[in-house]
Amino acid sequence: MRFTLKQSLFTRQSFGSPSPEGEGVGGWGRALGQLVILLIINLTAPAQTLTLPLLIQQTLATAAPGQQARAAREGGYWAYRAYQASYRPQLALQGIVPNFNRGIEPVKQPDGTTSFRAVRYNYSQLGVNLTQNIGLTGGQVVMGSQVQRFDDFIRDEKNYNNQPFTLGLTQPLGYFNALKWDRRIAPLLYQESQRQYLEDREAIAQHVTELYFDVLLQQVNAAVAGQNAQATAELLRVGREKYALGRLSQSDLLQLELNLLNAQQAQAQALLDAETATVSLRTYCALPTPDPTTEAAPLAVPPPAPALAVVPAEALAQAQQHRVAVLALARRQLQATRDVAQARGTTGLLATLTANLGYVNQAPYLADSYQALQNQQQVALAFSLPLVDWGRRRATIRTAELARDQTQAAVSQDQRSFEQTVLTQASQVPALASQTRLAARADTLAQRRYAITRATYEAGRLSLTDLTLASAAKDLARRGYILALRAGWVGYYRLRGLTLFDFETQQPLAAE
Repeated sequence: MRFTLKQSLFTRQSFGSPSPEGEGVGGWGRALGQLVILLIINLTAPAQTLTLPLLIQQTLATAAPGQQARAAREGGYWAYRAYQASYRPQLALQGIVPNFNRGIEPVKQPDGTTSFRAVRYNYSQLGVNLTQNIGLTGGQVVMGSQVQRFDDFIRDEKNYNNQPFTLGLTQPLGYFNALKWDRRIAPLLYQESQRQYLEDREAIAQHVTELYFDVLLQQVNAAVAGQNAQATAELLRVGREKYALGRLSQSDLLQLELNLLNAQQAQAQALLDAETATVSLRTYCALPTPDPTTEAAPLAVPPPAPALAVVPAEALAQAQQHRVAVLALARRQLQATRDVAQARGTTGLLATLTANLGYVNQAPYLADSYQALQNQQQVALAFSLPLVDWGRRRATIRTAELARDQTQAAVSQDQRSFEQTVLTQASQVPALASQTRLAARADTLAQRRYAITRATYEAGRLSLTDLTLASAAKDLARRGYILALRAGWVGYYRLRGLTLFDFETQQPLAAE
């Protein structure tokens, strides 16, 4: 990306700061005409002034950070859909068709001996199962139908085993119930993903703002360096005339020449720094690759951030209501408690109750297998009880309990830190607005002082040292004003991200 500075844009008239009468949002309109700073960013489209809101919208819509935020939100949505599906009936078709086998297999004889016989058969089965998880108990109900067919090609026989209806229950006893805990945690994760998307958007806006003002600050440095180089060259020309007339010492003349060299070096370095900042902004915002043959798009200086009347207690209430951190803290506590339940539910006495009932019959023909159905029942209780584990169960549970206690302590600390961050940021809003007004006033005074000092120096009534000090104060005030603008806008988006609330419209932030 090329970085081009037009000298005519940086005269005192076009590059001045807002007047004292222009303080505030209303006066900024008059001051903006004095404080327009142009950064040349090559675009493939026709030149269009890039503003901070426009660049933020473009980054959210097309750049990688915006796409990543949307992908994370979509991932949270589909994860929640998967959780919801686990509580709904699942219908599945299962089968093995065909299952052909030809070879020699051991066949047990009626007298108990084993004989190897040639076999050639096909065993197929097809079934439909409807399963429903029971979230309260962690069990599962299964309803299904299954038919099996066996073809013996050597004997030219076939047979059907038909189970037209079966109803079964599988109920773990003493096991960890993951469905129960998912029911409490999964909705929080889903809400987190949606709120996190809003926070990601505000974080992107904040970072774009930082890069945006980094470019503007470097451009100010380049503009100031250009002004200083031009002014120093003019002073050197006047100084040589005075030296020729014997009104300036050789030491002062050499100092003027040294000042010119320093100013030219500062200008070259400022241009390089501006180019580096521009590349960072272009990369993050996914701006098109520069084309030297097309017209460049200028970058405008934004007005001061909106002056918000924010009460810290209200900001904290909005943050606790909307921000993802509140949900995350509650979710972390639940997960720590779940881990303790899981440690208890994977050690000790564990049992599984299985029960099935239905109808069954077998016949050489499929239609005959539906006649004279016989009852089928099956009940089983499988259990496992460790007798000697050398304290393994106790250690596992105690480890989970200690991890839960650590999480609760960390959550408590994070809660206090979160509240303090919101209160501090909200309380800084008036200070940032005041800082911007003071910086604008200081910039105006420094510009006027420099103009008076330079005229007085040219009249021969001040020393070169006084002029140098006035120039340094002017440059410092100019940078200070841009930095104050930057702090105001960064604080504005940071407060929005911390509270997920728009204090301008008094409405919560809404997703796309």
